[in-house]
Amino acid sequence: MQLSPRSQTAPSAPSANAAPAAPSPRAANGACAPSTGSAAAGPIAVPRRTPSRTVRRLRAGALAAVCLSLLVGAAPAPEARGIGDRLFPGLGNPGFDVTAYDLAFTYSGDNRKPLDAVTTIDARATAALDRVNLDFAHGTVRSVTVNGAPAGHVAVGQDLVLTPDRPVEEGEPLRITVRHTSDPRTPAESLGEGGWVRTEDGLAMANQADAAHRVFPGSDHPSDKARFTFHVTVPKGLTAVANGLPTGRTPAADGATTWSYRTAHPMATELAQVSIGRSAVLRRGGPHGVPVRDVIPEADRTALEPWLAKTPGQIAWMERRVGRYPFETYGVLAAGATTGFELETQTLSLFERRMFTEKGYPKGYVDSVMVHELSHQWFGDSVSPRTWSDLWLNEGHASWYEALYAAEKGGTSLEKRMRAAYGRSDAWRASGGAPAAPKEPGSGKISIFRPVVYDGSALVLYALRQEIGAPAFEELERAWVREHRDSTASTADFVRLASRTAGRDLDGLLTPWLYGSKTPPMPGHPDWKQTSEKPKAATRPGPHPAHDTAK
Repeated sequence: MQLSPRSQTAPSAPSANAAPAAPSPRAANGACAPSTGSAAAGPIAVPRRTPSRTVRRLRAGALAAVCLSLLVGAAPAPEARGIGDRLFPGLGNPGFDVTAYDLAFTYSGDNRKPLDAVTTIDARATAALDRVNLDFAHGTVRSVTVNGAPAGHVAVGQDLVLTPDRPVEEGEPLRITVRHTSDPRTPAESLGEGGWVRTEDGLAMANQADAAHRVFPGSDHPSDKARFTFHVTVPKGLTAVANGLPTGRTPAADGATTWSYRTAHPMATELAQVSIGRSAVLRRGGPHGVPVRDVIPEADRTALEPWLAKTPGQIAWMERRVGRYPFETYGVLAAGATTGFELETQTLSLFERRMFTEKGYPKGYVDSVMVHELSHQWFGDSVSPRTWSDLWLNEGHASWYEALYAAEKGGTSLEKRMRAAYGRSDAWRASGGAPAAPKEPGSGKISIFRPVVYDGSALVLYALRQEIGAPAFEELERAWVREHRDSTASTADFVRLASRTAGRDLDGLLTPWLYGSKTPPMPGHPDWKQTSEKPKAATRPGPHPAHDTAK
């Protein structure tokens, strides 16, 4: 959003009944108001023939038009704005807080064609605004209204800049409706670009970290969470599923069906999910009545069932460690697509189908990756990062519980895995930055998801547990997800809560672990050393790469 100076009021045109004044040098130099002369300047010469009333009106109108054009020309040009996140400075929009999105998509049946879409945003202005910036790219805007009135709009970089018909006052409710297309054809069809993912039979979404604005306009930063409603219209024979719980299914034109869903909790834009395809929706009960809903290709029902049946037990396992599951439902979306990653989209985690069907993935690895995505529902989804530099709070915790689960199921012990991570930690820091100060993204935006934010950040949690003891650490974990549920939190918040839980200031311990270029000594393990081994490249690049990059 752009906060620009309020437009000045154009001066009144001369009365149609008054004799026209001779233009003064001041008017000739661009002043809008004609001079009426002064005693010092002497009398104004009156033309021999007084122009007709029609001519006077025409001159007055022309003068007003000139004044308006001068004022408009003097206003700052629309420009892209962001909230200044260190890693993605252009994303997010200052000046308003989004409370709800209503997204309507109409799918033609061809995933190579743009979808018709209507995005309605409810927000509250936190400042007086002449212009409103939204994050949006890769779609055609057909019309925009702000609080029911048509608004001007122009694309500037990755932003859609709106000009309401009147300024928006601070504290005023703001309803923005954008009619647009949503294009699944990514610029290069390259892995990791994000937005719509074209599957074998339709579409899915992968918006992390900075790609939701390629699908719909909004405030594309995790600090601005909101509730979502979805209406997805698809041809006969296709199924649409989205985050949250179903709220209805209604017939549409030409035999199509509109599927509607709504989230019960606020959500970051990067976690939005819509699946369209020839899908089977499998339902089962979870702990204390949590509905578990899986969305898979119809043909894979039998092959995937043994994996999907594990989810209720995995939810129960996580609840014993950090408390109640934080949302209204959960499940797995197995997509027939090659993404290069799995993704914790809220209430419905995205997986490549091949993760479950190809024999090259060890069963223990697949099992632990399922727990990785599930644990994100607490760490990253319910408690979202305040800035993208706080990403380690998401991935470090997900890697931590993945490692604990794998160890309990007979895999590598936690200590052995952490010792291996410690040996490579300096190299990870040199390559990707410190856990809480990751290096800026390179040519691929998902390159912020480097090894240092996975096992390199789980190592921070291990050091903390070594220092304060397992009981205090477990109390901290439960308090973290309880106190920041449905909100955002920062690295500083975590350090403060850890200190409060431990009963002493932990800033001196955690600052080198979180921000240092070198890995501090591990408490309780003075024999642990760095190795000379170079970090291995990810075998499956993306937000959640393969295990050897600390998935």
